[in-house]
Amino acid sequence: MISNWLSAALARRNIHYGWAMVAVTFLTALISAGTVGAPGVFIVPLQKEFGWTTAEISSALSIRFILFGLMAPFAAALMNRYGLRNVALSAQLIVVSGLVASLAMTKVWHLMLLWGVVIGIGTGMTALVLGATIAARWFVARRGLVVGILTASVATGQLAFLPLLASLTEAYGWRVALTLVCVMLGVSAFGVLLIMRDRPSDVNLRPFGEEGTEPLPAPPPNTTPIMAAALGTLRDASKSGVFWILFATFFICGASTNGLVQVHLIPMCLDFGIPQVQAASLLAAMGIFDFVGTIASGWLSDRYDNRYLLFWYYGLRGLSLLFLPFSDFTLYGLSLFAMFYGLDWIATVPPTVRLTAQRFGAERANLVFGWIFAGHQLGAGTAAFGAGLSRTLLQSYLPAFFVAGALCVVAALIVLAISRTPAKTVAT
Repeated sequence: MISNWLSAALARRNIHYGWAMVAVTFLTALISAGTVGAPGVFIVPLQKEFGWTTAEISSALSIRFILFGLMAPFAAALMNRYGLRNVALSAQLIVVSGLVASLAMTKVWHLMLLWGVVIGIGTGMTALVLGATIAARWFVARRGLVVGILTASVATGQLAFLPLLASLTEAYGWRVALTLVCVMLGVSAFGVLLIMRDRPSDVNLRPFGEEGTEPLPAPPPNTTPIMAAALGTLRDASKSGVFWILFATFFICGASTNGLVQVHLIPMCLDFGIPQVQAASLLAAMGIFDFVGTIASGWLSDRYDNRYLLFWYYGLRGLSLLFLPFSDFTLYGLSLFAMFYGLDWIATVPPTVRLTAQRFGAERANLVFGWIFAGHQLGAGTAAFGAGLSRTLLQSYLPAFFVAGALCVVAALIVLAISRTPAKTVAT
């Protein structure tokens, strides 16, 4: 098998197979996240071709964001039962099917079904939960760093492909750009098929950083029904105030990133006379800064109080969003915003994952984080629709940015309500 050959080759260089898992998961998350971010480039072309309003298109994207999040806890249960590779491959097949079918769409309900429901479910089957599961199963040491790397791939993928997709859309139309996304998904699926394995014991290893030489025995087959595992975890976790604080702050995180800036910054820039390719390049620059910021956040989360990290992340993000309407959308102002906002784009994830594992235990961390991530995407869906509605009714996106900035300041304050000493976990 390829995985056994690769494991032996890496072992000769004293490299743990877990880093190969990180590499293939990074590629998968990067391309899948590009699928999530791509519709921000297509809003204006769809309006021109079909006459759909911003609110109608935003409704489909809102459905996608919500399902993307609501799938997370069930995706964690699916991974626990059927394995990482099987779930990742199934997710990519669903996404590609939805994208290919959307090449022929002509009605708004086609958009809502394919880009909303189908792609929302497919992308939600991996999302950030895949990275959290890889970190928990394959690593004991460097876990925070791994979460930071894989989280960075998600946010960077949502932004990094935008200039290329915008250029293709401008030159050849949105269907050509969407076809490229399908090809990239096929490449990542091939990598998953060859390299991804469920646990270190599958390649006769222990998790990275764990003492001992003998592989850990595989756990007994998981026969817990998917709904029971996911909903049972929600029932237990919801008894904790920490869960609701993390859920609320992650709701605000989603509302101030994916649902707002990722979807609506490009059309808002067009309102101020900035060309689409230039606006997409601005988002790509944010992706570069985010890559640095999120990996640094993972490193910091292994060393410092995660509550205070979240306080600074949310506070600085709020200030950057409140600053944007006053930047006059000049090159200098937008560059300053891209730097500060990009460094903080999704740096909140590593501290949130670590707080989740500390308070609810490593065994159920992916399931509890799945529900917290659902809050993130509910926030993203709310902002995606709300900002589109603001543009349709008020002819301006600016009120949505002011509200998001104020909410981030609120998140910075309420995260400090988490006690310093972990209480006894409620998840059993």
